[in-house]
Amino acid sequence: MNRFQPTIAPVLPKDDRAELRPPAYEPEPPRNFEELKVSHSLLWDLMLRHLRMQGSSSFRSLSGTMKVSTTIVQLLFEEMRQQKLLHVKGSEGFDYSFELTDSGRRLAAERSERSRYTGPVPVSLDEYSHAVRLQIPNLRINRAALKNALSDLIVPDSLLDQLGPALVSQRSLFLYGPTGNGKTSYSERLTRVYQDLIVIPYAVEVDGQIITIYDPVVHHKVAIPGTNLDARWIVCRRPCITVGGELVTSMLDLNFDQTSGIYVAPFQVKANNGILVIDDFGRQVSSPRQLLNRCMTPLDRRVDYLSLSYGTKFEVPIELLVVFSTNLNPADLADDAFLRRIPNKVYVADVDDHSFDLIFQREATRLDVPGEEMTAQIVRELCRLHGGGSLRACYPGDICRILHWISEYEGRPIDVEKSQLERAVQLYFARN
Repeated sequence: MNRFQPTIAPVLPKDDRAELRPPAYEPEPPRNFEELKVSHSLLWDLMLRHLRMQGSSSFRSLSGTMKVSTTIVQLLFEEMRQQKLLHVKGSEGFDYSFELTDSGRRLAAERSERSRYTGPVPVSLDEYSHAVRLQIPNLRINRAALKNALSDLIVPDSLLDQLGPALVSQRSLFLYGPTGNGKTSYSERLTRVYQDLIVIPYAVEVDGQIITIYDPVVHHKVAIPGTNLDARWIVCRRPCITVGGELVTSMLDLNFDQTSGIYVAPFQVKANNGILVIDDFGRQVSSPRQLLNRCMTPLDRRVDYLSLSYGTKFEVPIELLVVFSTNLNPADLADDAFLRRIPNKVYVADVDDHSFDLIFQREATRLDVPGEEMTAQIVRELCRLHGGGSLRACYPGDICRILHWISEYEGRPIDVEKSQLERAVQLYFARN
């Protein structure tokens, strides 16, 4: 149903050493129809479709799949039973086993023509908007905390001191500089600075239509024992979604699947209360100006305006950090007026000699490449010679992988003699 998935899977926060704070918003389970805050006809349609799909069910089973209390299921059951849409097959204690009658199956088939959604009961748009606003991060961070969050990367203090204020601001961030120096790696790890959890709904109702929000690809569930949370909501880490060169402006609109009759939320909504990384900015099919024009309202006003397939528009909150990452010159992508509206601009430069050697030693250890301190120095000078004088953060890991491939091809242990290091470097760099 999704038109595409994120180009790069999000990096999980490295927060196993610290206990994450519970969500700032924990909605209680609804006890009746009024507290569900969704249309009654939608509840009927959803229960009919569940019964049509399951064939036979019970209060407990429907409560589990619809994510509402058995009391609410019982109320719907009684209404449908009075309309002779259900047939009771038997009982187990206080529970019933029941199925649709012929007229119930006909009605369920009719209702399934409009939508085939059979997930949990959605939440209202107002409740979703309320949750997003309550879960805006209140980030407190310093250099030590940021360095710890990015401890699996070699990051100079000067860069940390630029990223830190940008994170505190929670406004848009423009990362630019030569390719291969870690812009994407930094972007995808920034969620590690958040030390709290959030809740998101499985789906939201708008004008009787269902929009799915939860995406297991980008939302990572966290189990909290003993919580009394409305089951229509999921506790998860703050998301980080990365999209790349395939992004076009239409992908920032609702995706309506004609076959299922279900809407899928766009990436900026799925990334709410987290981070959205637009990687390789400037290399999309849509022009940078088109993308920036589409993004400016959400960035400036913290809201977006989405449209249902039949034209009805609605407002949805957008509370996230948008990171634009590019190796192109910012002046070639946007004029001063646009760039002014992205308040944080951080240049990610080539690495210095010391950082290069540290990265090589770390990559060599990770990839089981033998060697001593001198090995890193030899690789550094070879990369500078063949790479036009620059040192990129990606070179050490790439060279170590090539050494692995050479050893596998020749069926021998990895050789880090200077001749073999030069061979690997020459394989890596294109000749002028």
